Amino acid sequence: MFSKDTVELKALGADITTREIAQQPDLWLDTLEIYLTHKEKIQAFLARAQNLGGEGITDVVFTGAGTSAYVGDTLVPYLRRTGNASAFDFKAIPTTDIVSAPYNFLRPERPCVLVSFARSGNSPESLAAVARARSVVDNILFLNITCAPDGKLAVQSEGADDALTLLIPGANDQGFAMTGSYSCMELLSALIFDTADDAQKTAWVTQAARMGRLVVAREDEITSWLTDDFERITYLGSSSLGAMAREAQLKILELTAGKIATSFDTPMGYRHGPKSFVNNRTLVFVFVGNDPYTRQYDLDILHEIAADNIALHTVAIQQQAETIFEGDAITFAEEALLPEAYVALPFIMVAQTISLFTSLKVGNTPDTPSPTGTVNRVVKGVTIHELEA
Repeated sequence: MFSKDTVELKALGADITTREIAQQPDLWLDTLEIYLTHKEKIQAFLARAQNLGGEGITDVVFTGAGTSAYVGDTLVPYLRRTGNASAFDFKAIPTTDIVSAPYNFLRPERPCVLVSFARSGNSPESLAAVARARSVVDNILFLNITCAPDGKLAVQSEGADDALTLLIPGANDQGFAMTGSYSCMELLSALIFDTADDAQKTAWVTQAARMGRLVVAREDEITSWLTDDFERITYLGSSSLGAMAREAQLKILELTAGKIATSFDTPMGYRHGPKSFVNNRTLVFVFVGNDPYTRQYDLDILHEIAADNIALHTVAIQQQAETIFEGDAITFAEEALLPEAYVALPFIMVAQTISLFTSLKVGNTPDTPSPTGTVNRVVKGVTIHELEA
């Protein structure tokens, strides 16, 4: 797909999505530059956010809907270990929860930074979550990370004293499914809140971009398991990669319009019932983490499912390490081990590539996969009800 020309891709209805998946390594380097360019402004905002809590803790709430919500889910496990835990308590709460039940998820007395993720910034929940948080929380700041300069979230926050808006315009995906917008928003937030120094962050992003280009170059290998007759795909991962597994399965669901059944879980959680999903027409993909302790559990489930001989294929997505899965695998052997928030970038590209090919396999057009039009690129039909004090 990545080697096809525009005419061929347009004929398949896959021109936009293919291009947006493939361009991500360049966008990650652009995102790094956005972070470095705005570093002084970001540092001032973080200092202000820390001061919200005085000698206490400031909640940092990552929010969004759908894929934008999964950005926060992916970040939180990593930042709880690598962020400034003495100043910030990192949480992920979807806008859909904040809007529908704000007092269940926000505490008025807790100082809070609401980090809004939005591809377009035009979803009703994106705007309503900001309004609800502002009305519920006594002491709050807003960090908007969005890809659309003309989106309502960016425009309405312009000039606001309590908000910082950072734009990633190159990642404003025009395809149905979010791809580069997910990975770039995840990356920018990791760069903002990760306490590693900028030289280390630069090295990690540069390496992630090299690995992303390998995904493009190795598409035949990555999609080789899709030539068989399968009807189900499941993704497993631990910690941040477990949260990312939800985004991976959503891409299959979206781009096939539900024609391929999907599931996601953690390797440890999968045994507790969800493993029943696996049959002899199921592809099981496991994102193998790079933490040596956690990796053991990822490898255990790979060995277990492969030995059970219950899946059509059981495939590891992994970097070369001291211990790896020796069976079916997509292995990145060229690089040092990346932390999970950064290895998530090339790993999700693998899943996006699988979704792209699977969409075509079931006869869909990836750029417009919803045949009825009842599922839209920007959510429609949402009524925002008034909140009584």
